[in-house]
Amino acid sequence: MIGGILTIAVADAFSDALGIHMSEEAESTHTSRQIWSASLTTFFAKLLAALSFLVPVLLLPLKTSIFVSIGWGVLILIIFSYLLAKEQKRGSLGVILEHLAVALTVLILTNWFGNLIAKHFGR
Repeated sequence: MIGGILTIAVADAFSDALGIHMSEEAESTHTSRQIWSASLTTFFAKLLAALSFLVPVLLLPLKTSIFVSIGWGVLILIIFSYLLAKEQKRGSLGVILEHLAVALTVLILTNWFGNLIAKHFGR
């Protein structure tokens, strides 16, 4: 479980950092230093966020850590949705509910695909 979280954390952080790097380059409005700064900031922010999900896994029984991790993810999502709504001068409740609906859809689909993969490729 820990190895999987670490692998996903690093792979996701690298892929998002590459995406930011390419997006910033494509805009042709930023210096090389700004592009690399955005890329590295993205990498370390994503890595730290993903690694925070290791804490419940290390401290709690697996089933409990799953629910705590979901709660942690929901809390982070609510906080960032609220900040985004305020930045965009939009109603925070609508933004939060929209993002929670997307997150719930992601959780349901990920669970479904995981079960499907385990059924066809598991032992």
